[in-house]
Amino acid sequence: MASVNKVIIVGNLGADPETRYLPSGDAVTSIRVATTDRYKDKQSGEMKEATEWHSISFFAKLAEIAGQYLRKGSQVYVEGSLRTRKYTDKNGVEKYATDIRADSMQMLGSRQGMGGPSEDGGGGGGYAPRQAPSRLAAAPAQRPAAAPAPRPAASNFDDMDDDIPF
Repeated sequence: MASVNKVIIVGNLGADPETRYLPSGDAVTSIRVATTDRYKDKQSGEMKEATEWHSISFFAKLAEIAGQYLRKGSQVYVEGSLRTRKYTDKNGVEKYATDIRADSMQMLGSRQGMGGPSEDGGGGGGYAPRQAPSRLAAAPAQRPAAAPAPRPAASNFDDMDDDIPF
């Protein structure tokens, strides 16, 4: 039987991204994203919130883009997989941490605030390595009402600002 390790997160960054570089020169960017569930308490009838924090890591070109464009408060859509790592804390105790290794990312919200909705309701740009452009459409509710004519797929993401529909 096949297995699936897939995570989809839509939430807001709790702090600016942290980018560092491996000895190979590849970038690694880490972010913490908050997701909040709202529910009605059955006993009291009042609305309650439960917030979860998720550690997400981006690698290579996706790490550079995340580090450059994301900021504290930015709303982001991330697809990836769970990775559990083992480490030893400063007291010598072995511990485990489960993080998300991002495969693709979609920036949501306005370009200026990067966290709130824009005036036209449009979404931000996205980047998904080695995937068809249709995979970039992450949140249909964030798209403008009148969709522009389709553009040919960009072969070079270095000039990303020209391909982002803001």
